[in-house]
Amino acid sequence: MDQNIFRKTLLELNDRPCAFEKALLSGLCRCSRAERFNLAEREGVHCHAEAAQRRCLRLLELLRGKARFALRIGHVHETLPHNKALRLQIGGLRGLGMALDDQGGAVALTIDDIDGLVQAALGQYGELEDLPFAVMIKEIAAYKGRERRGGRKG
Repeated sequence: MDQNIFRKTLLELNDRPCAFEKALLSGLCRCSRAERFNLAEREGVHCHAEAAQRRCLRLLELLRGKARFALRIGHVHETLPHNKALRLQIGGLRGLGMALDDQGGAVALTIDDIDGLVQAALGQYGELEDLPFAVMIKEIAAYKGRERRGGRKG
């Protein structure tokens, strides 16, 4: 499939893409506002709430700016490879969940509702800019994706 045609069709089909699409497609996160869809052989995620999408986009923007060193990226608008985007999204959400956990317990391996987590964080901290980014960045740095299958011959 021609990539330009694919992108155009994708934009027509999904006018409100999920900011945390990679995290959702990984199977490690869920969201009450998200709906998966298929286009050709690819899968995408649509956000059903404009306000939720704005919150998530802002959270991701803040995380990206604060985690530049942990992700080893030079510019905040640099396109991230898939593995770094996963680290940012999943690690950031896990760190946020950990910060909200009153017990100070272990990191949850899965996030049950991204929108619920973000709303709970806003209830506790007031503004996205006031979130505990130090905890979140530690989880971004610590997040390891799944191991590569097969070995490289060298």
